[in-house]
Amino acid sequence: MTRPIYIIAADIRRHWSPVNYAAKPYLEGMRALDRISDTYGADSGRSVVAYFLNNASGWRGDEARRIKAELRAMLAA
Repeated sequence: MTRPIYIIAADIRRHWSPVNYAAKPYLEGMRALDRISDTYGADSGRSVVAYFLNNASGWRGDEARRIKAELRAMLAA
């Protein structure tokens, strides 16, 4: 079962501090998304997640790998 994106965003906030300035606006957008098919303003949920991943390359560790894999699986579906 896929977790809601806002839950994943809360998990990211819990495990990544401080959040990279370039990833922060996309993480904030993810807090308003339930599914990848939702929209945030004029942006699709898919683009918000993709831009977050592009800007989160500096986030490392076990939790980062697990959560990024979860988000990538959403994009691939």
